[in-house]
Amino acid sequence: MAKIVAVKESVEKALKDESKPWTKLFASIERKTGIDRLYVFLASSGLFALYLVVGIGQQLLCNIVGFIYPAYCSIKAIESPKKDDDTKWLTYWVVFAVFTIIEFFSDYIVSWFPVYWLLKCLFYIWLMVPTDYNGSLVLYRRIIRPKFLQYRTRVDTFISQAKDVAIKATADALLNEKKD
Repeated sequence: MAKIVAVKESVEKALKDESKPWTKLFASIERKTGIDRLYVFLASSGLFALYLVVGIGQQLLCNIVGFIYPAYCSIKAIESPKKDDDTKWLTYWVVFAVFTIIEFFSDYIVSWFPVYWLLKCLFYIWLMVPTDYNGSLVLYRRIIRPKFLQYRTRVDTFISQAKDVAIKATADALLNEKKD
């Protein structure tokens, strides 16, 4: 129960945080309807979740959630003098890319499940939730980083060899073109 209260307080704080882009929207709705912005947020979230299960264009909507806010925060991070926010959003994009590649191979099968887009959207939200230990950090530290460190030298060697082959092929093609 204490965890639920903590989450509720965290959401209420985020809904009243003036530095967040959605604060004005929820404040305006709260003024016009007289309904507390927390309940407006919960109702909106419920309708959004229902739409992801039965609506049309769920894939687009889910991908917008996974892309628009992180892209906005990434641009803000690039423009800020701090390094911590850059690292946070770079980590998000690495995990996002790995998930996208894995999903490519299972998308056709998994997308037939009715709650797939809702679960995918919740996954994206978990990856970007503004806490010190969000989903992207968990997955990066526990799965991606250890595999990266394990295969890093092999991949670097492969990339170097591929680059050398590409340079040689380009040079050969240019030489052959000049001869003709």
